[in-house]
Amino acid sequence: MTGSGLAGKSEESGSDHGLHDAWVPLIAGLIGSLLLLFGSVGIGWVGTSSVLWRNPVFTWMRVEPIGAALSISSLAIGGMLLVRAWLRLGQRAKGWPPASGRIVKQAIVLWGLPMMFAIPLFSRDVYAYIAQGRLVQAGVDPYLNGISSVSNWFGLGADKLWAEAPTPYGPVFLWIEQAVVEISAGSPELSVFLFRLTSVFGIVLCMIYVPRLAVLHGVNPHRALWLSVANPLLLVNFIAAVHNDALMIGLAVAGLYYCATKRGFLGVVLITLSIAVKPITVILLPFAGLLWAGKKAGWSRKFIFWGLTAALSLGLMALMGWINGFGFGWINGLSAPGSVWIWYAPVGAIGLTVATVAGAFGWDGWGIAHGIWNVAKVVAIGLVAWLMFRGTYERIIRRMALAFAAVVLLAPMIQSWYVVWLIPLFAVTGIRNDWQVKSLYFILSFFMIYAISDQLNVYPYLQQRDAWLSLDNARIAAALIGLGFALYIVLVDRKTRKLFLQDQQIRDVI
Repeated sequence: MTGSGLAGKSEESGSDHGLHDAWVPLIAGLIGSLLLLFGSVGIGWVGTSSVLWRNPVFTWMRVEPIGAALSISSLAIGGMLLVRAWLRLGQRAKGWPPASGRIVKQAIVLWGLPMMFAIPLFSRDVYAYIAQGRLVQAGVDPYLNGISSVSNWFGLGADKLWAEAPTPYGPVFLWIEQAVVEISAGSPELSVFLFRLTSVFGIVLCMIYVPRLAVLHGVNPHRALWLSVANPLLLVNFIAAVHNDALMIGLAVAGLYYCATKRGFLGVVLITLSIAVKPITVILLPFAGLLWAGKKAGWSRKFIFWGLTAALSLGLMALMGWINGFGFGWINGLSAPGSVWIWYAPVGAIGLTVATVAGAFGWDGWGIAHGIWNVAKVVAIGLVAWLMFRGTYERIIRRMALAFAAVVLLAPMIQSWYVVWLIPLFAVTGIRNDWQVKSLYFILSFFMIYAISDQLNVYPYLQQRDAWLSLDNARIAAALIGLGFALYIVLVDRKTRKLFLQDQQIRDVI
């Protein structure tokens, strides 16, 4: 599978430094990650029952205005410093020679290591993982019961949206949740670290198989690794935020590689394990079947291998459901909580606009909006089916990436980690050094600013005592710092601005 037709080996424009200076962005990114670690002490997610409250430094950072202000500033500056370091690393690796692969791997390790010890940032889902593990440990069906069945679940730090919601994860992740709870003996702090180790395992899988898939497509493997795995958006979502999507994507990428190298049985097994973490990767199965069928497969062979892929995956899921005793309850869990829509998702914004306008005329605006969202989901499914039946063998993974993107972009809710699902798949099939990579730069910057200003755990007591330090004000402050740093990167910094705009465009903006 070679020759995707995309310029994966193109040079990053504006690079005037060689790899001998690569230590500069490496250290800058490390400082950014350390700032995230420091900021997490004051505004990271932690439950009221945590033993950390016994530490005077932790308490001071939580209950004193200067501690919270330092944490907010550190978080915002650290996140954007990581973005700049990533951009500069790409510039310094001009031409992406073999030695650049080692530098990119060093960046992943250096930038990810401090996040391993941070208090969870940008999400508190990890505490729901712990509570779900306790449900499984107690023999309670997590697909029928929310985490409110667990004693002291709220003090643990989980979002109340999970209180009555079924678990949306597959049997593999249920076993991981149960194992973490048993090994940690109920310690939330140790549990968080163990879940991070599972995330690291998923990242390691990506580090191994992203370059291999890139080579199959004639794409520079070191650049693909930099675009995807060293990407700050991936690191903060998978390590700092402790999302189980890391394991899901790692298994999926590994499975795709084996499907593309005539080891389809192993590949489908790995993709099924990915589905058994989070079922969204079921979208990959029909494309995995095409890879398994081989380059010269006719339509009869393709349908046979689609059937084999479906039977193998369904059989494995049934076996795992039988072993854990919960069957296919995860299907019910797909109705798990989360915002129905968000303003920056195109379909979500359309629904909001229609609901507002229709409501002004006395119509059922939100009912119409939900209808639009349902139509968008049907369109996404139709695009997946269409992409299954067209194109060449060499473009299967690219078509799969487009199908996955359709499902994400046509949903009324888009989270930053949803975008992270897509980046490795596009990176291995080629992200050109033109509007494509610039789009990635802007997407990364936007979601980093949104992340550092959205999920802030400002202690309620502090908000009550010092009204000026409300959650809204804290978010505004973080957003302004992040936006200011982003504008510096795009318009002022002589090293990075050329990645976003041409000099004439910069002068026009200024």
